Amino acid sequence: MMWLMGEDESLLALAGELTVEQKAALCLGSDFWHTAPVEAVGVEPIMVSDGPHGLRKQPRRANDAGLRDSVPATCFPTASALGSSWDPGLARAVGAALGAEARAQDIAVVLGPGINIKRSPLCGRNFEYLSEDPHLAGRLAAAMVEGLQSQQVGASVKHFAANNQETDRMRVSADIDERTLREIYLPAFEHVVTTAQPWTVMCSYNKVNGEYASQNRWLLTDVLRGEWGFDGLVMSDWGAVHDRVAALAAGLDLEMPPNLGVSDRAIVEAIAGGHLDMALLDQAAARVLRLVERARRREPAAMPGDAHHALARRVAADCMVLLKNDGGVLPLTDSPDLTVAAIGEFARTPRFQGMGSSQVNPTRVDVPLDELTAALPEATIRFAPGFGLSDDSADADLAAEALRTAVGADVIVAFLGLPAADESEGLDRRHIDLPAAQTHLVARLADAVPDTPIVVALFNGSAIRTSTWDHAASAVLECWLSGQATGGALADVLTGAVNPSGRLAETIPLRLQDCPSFLNFPGEQGHVRYGERVFVGYRGFDAADLPVAYPFGHGLSYTTFEYRDLQVRQAGSADTDDLVVTVTCTVANTGTRRGREVVQLYVADPVSSVARPPRELKAFTKLDLVPGAQQQLTFTLTARDLSYWSVVHRRWVLEPGEFQVAVGGSSRDIRCLRTLGIEAELPPQPLTDMSTLEEWLADPVGGPALRDAIGLDPDGRPAGILGRSELMRIIANVPLSALAAFQGLGITPELIERLTHTGR
Repeated sequence: MMWLMGEDESLLALAGELTVEQKAALCLGSDFWHTAPVEAVGVEPIMVSDGPHGLRKQPRRANDAGLRDSVPATCFPTASALGSSWDPGLARAVGAALGAEARAQDIAVVLGPGINIKRSPLCGRNFEYLSEDPHLAGRLAAAMVEGLQSQQVGASVKHFAANNQETDRMRVSADIDERTLREIYLPAFEHVVTTAQPWTVMCSYNKVNGEYASQNRWLLTDVLRGEWGFDGLVMSDWGAVHDRVAALAAGLDLEMPPNLGVSDRAIVEAIAGGHLDMALLDQAAARVLRLVERARRREPAAMPGDAHHALARRVAADCMVLLKNDGGVLPLTDSPDLTVAAIGEFARTPRFQGMGSSQVNPTRVDVPLDELTAALPEATIRFAPGFGLSDDSADADLAAEALRTAVGADVIVAFLGLPAADESEGLDRRHIDLPAAQTHLVARLADAVPDTPIVVALFNGSAIRTSTWDHAASAVLECWLSGQATGGALADVLTGAVNPSGRLAETIPLRLQDCPSFLNFPGEQGHVRYGERVFVGYRGFDAADLPVAYPFGHGLSYTTFEYRDLQVRQAGSADTDDLVVTVTCTVANTGTRRGREVVQLYVADPVSSVARPPRELKAFTKLDLVPGAQQQLTFTLTARDLSYWSVVHRRWVLEPGEFQVAVGGSSRDIRCLRTLGIEAELPPQPLTDMSTLEEWLADPVGGPALRDAIGLDPDGRPAGILGRSELMRIIANVPLSALAAFQGLGITPELIERLTHTGR
């Protein structure tokens, strides 16, 4: 048939041949998980499925979410863990594995990855998101999309845009200035769209500056399609559509799930009444047809369970972050003389994923206690649960048993984490603390056996406060929610079979009150104000010079690395739009073990006309070096990497001056720094009657025009206000229109009219 040819013109022509009712039906799903068929022209329904880190296919056609009833699938590490890998290659491998399982389960589109910024550690869905930094989130997400779509299975990048909390998520307006949107909340989406070409983008529930994302034409059409060139399909989040006609006009092609009998009728009536352009409906229907066509190209596949479990284990191990390792207590060495006290219910009841629509029915689950026992076959492993998982109340008997178990051990491994109910879609956390029963137990263990090192393994999907208890621990290993193979991966890292190489993708604060978003989260009365502006995460902590528990990018290794020979060279020009800055440095493994290091490049503009963070991540790479080996790295920066979004000029602006280029192991572990001088011509400031006197005089065209118009006094000195230096200091920031009301200053309404209407 004609629509199988794959040409956009053919699809649009076919859409034009359908009835209005058929077109309207295509723009809605047919049930909770399927698009609508059009049997008259041979268009079959295709299935979509939740699956940022594992598929959640419902076993039969359904009209509900079915959160606990799904076909078994590999539960890979959640995004909170994958973000800490800082490894696009791993993200690509996970995406390809998800795609293969989608083919095996006849799924056409996987609803993920989620790439919203971790604005606050309280967001209940942070375990589904990659980072507080848009550069890191964008690069990992693009790799995941590439892997997924290499299997001819579509990705649905979500949630576009500014979905950074669960509180009132269906209605709240995220009130964000345009510069903050452009620099923080849109770049990850922009990078994925422009480099990985996802098949679909999913809009968010919330409003953006007062308008629902599902019917925000600026987002869905002007920016997404017009500026970024997105050629795929825009779908709604489940239940995010409030006005189907307005949403379609804004650029939303597919409503999920369908509001049958309501949304389709509204579309038909809008066309009949002349309130909706038929061309927009044809275009949306054609995009659905194109998605169906793309889906038909995928080949069937078998479910590679063992191989994918092994991949999940490898990925999970590379995502774990060694926060602390005093005295080199890790890795553990197997020996008949070694006794390990494994304390904590999570050792035998692992927590490896969050709650909500991303919940996967795993193919199998590694138990940490069993895996640690297998990894240390000669050692003696004792276990005590220490605490329960159902509530925060301490159990005296469980705690006493844990203390008895710890006596005489050579090392204590405490398995701590957040209760499952604390991290879920649909609700935000109220605090960032571990349950008191767990932190009190750590303190009691430290008092009871003060000479026995305590190793803490953490199981949580978002940042928790460590500052109240980690002084009692010799080592802290952040495991995140790392999927069904968490237990085996943890054993690999604890015993040194894998050298930890995860790095924090989000800052661990000393306390919640220090977080930049603290005073503006989660908002009130239907609005949340992004008052911290561009100072999100480490940008805000660094700008305020606040101490943190563990900084963005931090992570330890069982080996050591040296940085040297940082060189910065530039070619081209900002004014000719071909500026290229090449950064090279050498990194060497100076320790005794093979290890992987994440080399991070940060840029700063210390003197700027706008407030800018002290440093911003602009590039990174992950090295694998044997002891004694070294490697020279090359990074490339462009003008965009040095620019800020100007709300005055409505574009990226690069200011001339000196920039700092730094490389290191975290945002606060800068090993080498160089200064880079940039020459650039600033774009002229738009001048109006509301521009200040200072702005007019500083303009290379407007300044001379204003001076010439006011003229000189009889003695040849500047006339009017220009000759009164003491007054100039006082009213330099007054708009010209206001100055026209004052007599004797030489500024009149006629002069302002002439200046503003003659192009200055």
